[in-house]
Amino acid sequence: MQQAVTSPGLIDLAGYPIRSESDIVLIRQQAQRLAQGLGFDRQDQTRIATAVSEIVRNALQHGGGGTIKFAIEAPVEASAETSVAARDETQYLVADIGDCGPGIEQLEDVLQGRGGNNAVGLVAARRLMERFEIDSSPATGTHIRMKKRLPRSYALDDGALKTLTAGLSARAAEEPVALVQHLNHELALCLEELNSRQEELERLSAELEDTNRGVVALYSELDDKAEELKQASELKSRFLSNMGHEFRTPLNSILALSGLLLDGLDGSLTSEQSRQVTYIRHAAEGLTELVNDLLDLAKVESGNVDLRPRDFTVHELFGSLRGMLKPLSLNDQVALIFDEGRDLPPLRTDMGKLSQILRNFISNALKFTEEGEVRVTARLTPDRRRMVFAVRDTGIGIAPEHHEAVFDEFLQIENRLQARYKGTGLGLPLSRKLAELLGGEVTLESQLGEGSTFTLYIPASGGHAPAADSEQARESGLAPQQSAFAAKSILVIDDEEAFRYVLRQLMVDTGYRILEANDGAAGLDLMRAQHPDAVFLDLQMPAMNGYQVLDRLAADPALKDIPVVICTSSVLDAADRDRLAAATAVLPKNELTRDAVSAMLKQLHLAEGGK
Repeated sequence: MQQAVTSPGLIDLAGYPIRSESDIVLIRQQAQRLAQGLGFDRQDQTRIATAVSEIVRNALQHGGGGTIKFAIEAPVEASAETSVAARDETQYLVADIGDCGPGIEQLEDVLQGRGGNNAVGLVAARRLMERFEIDSSPATGTHIRMKKRLPRSYALDDGALKTLTAGLSARAAEEPVALVQHLNHELALCLEELNSRQEELERLSAELEDTNRGVVALYSELDDKAEELKQASELKSRFLSNMGHEFRTPLNSILALSGLLLDGLDGSLTSEQSRQVTYIRHAAEGLTELVNDLLDLAKVESGNVDLRPRDFTVHELFGSLRGMLKPLSLNDQVALIFDEGRDLPPLRTDMGKLSQILRNFISNALKFTEEGEVRVTARLTPDRRRMVFAVRDTGIGIAPEHHEAVFDEFLQIENRLQARYKGTGLGLPLSRKLAELLGGEVTLESQLGEGSTFTLYIPASGGHAPAADSEQARESGLAPQQSAFAAKSILVIDDEEAFRYVLRQLMVDTGYRILEANDGAAGLDLMRAQHPDAVFLDLQMPAMNGYQVLDRLAADPALKDIPVVICTSSVLDAADRDRLAAATAVLPKNELTRDAVSAMLKQLHLAEGGK
């Protein structure tokens, strides 16, 4: 039966004097038993007992002693004068401690933890209990009231309260030895629990050590895998580099020989023969493009690409692109438009790499646009720090979920025009990597059926177009120095019989006697014996390669003035060009035509020398 309370008040449970240290032990035990009897869980029992013992100790040490009363603060009973909102049905356990000491000076500082030892107990008790009230003055001493909310499951009952208070009174009469024994028992339980926690901690530590060893082993394995992948990538790049020449040599032979047949140097072809040779040439050109893309991609991945920045204008760049790409625009319903904007400053970057990126974008746009236009634009960003090149088409477009996939190597997105235009799937991945080398980035905006826009951002910088230096002159075929004496022969040094044949056919009308050598050593012997007017020299040869031949020529006073044209399938980097400083010019084998050879001979002042 719930005890009735007619007004806000307290139901007294027990009270104790505070006179000695043994009283502190007794009161702590009674507080814990009281909390247990009222249904508090073990943690709250410990909190209540600890808060009470701290305040009781302060009352004894700083106030000379005092009293403590335990009570239950009962809820307000409903009445006509009490509104529903004003009722408080919460029940609290109350601990009321008072002393007759001198009070606490600077109470606010003490409550904030700035009062020395006196502050420790107050601050701790205040945190452990839900409500904490304190009144302190020199005249009345210190009076503290602490409250803890009773568990919701507890209901005030006269019988239960009488049993609880009777039990507290009986325990209070126990001898101090029994209290100490009880404390020892509780201490033993705490130690047992601590030992259990220690064992659990040791088990967790052992598991953590095992996990750490596993993580270390995993990292070691990942490092091994990363090293294996790095070695595999290096082997792949080395393989592509080494095989590139082997692929280029027969391909360039096919291109050169098919060019001879189509030029009719050995007689005209029938229309059917011409068509067949054209098919052969187109197949060789496609395979050559694939080999070139593979080699470029391998060089970019291995970090062996040399950037060759120079100053040029957007007008020059677009003029070059227009000349190269206009022949690809075979569809009269698609217009290729170049819009270079206004007031654009000169650029200083690798024009070849930049042109390669834009060529890939434009050729793809022309392939997959059936009608409308392909527009190439250039502009500066608002802060004028970056140049923006955009290639926008009105083609079939790319679905958003495939935007990133188009930059994966060897991957082509299926579409209805795919059967018409074959590709390697390397152009866009290579373009992105080249853009990163130039310090820029590539973005894509596209929707199916609404066309695509590939945008390239690169750093903008100004400059003045420089005069061609000796290296540029060598690349363009210009000879800074010419042989001072006349000759009647041209020596071709190449281990490929097909290329010697091609060069011989291309120079058949020059009137010069064509000498041939299939390796570097034989070529040097012929040069000493015949002293030719010029030498067309291959680089990749067994026994003695072209670099070694050049070194021997430079060291021989009788031969060092003979002009040497490097005729090679290899892709030359900056280090290779440095080694070719003694050469007069470089002529790529894939550019061998009658006009190219004739132009080279004119630059060497040999076009009429044999007649």
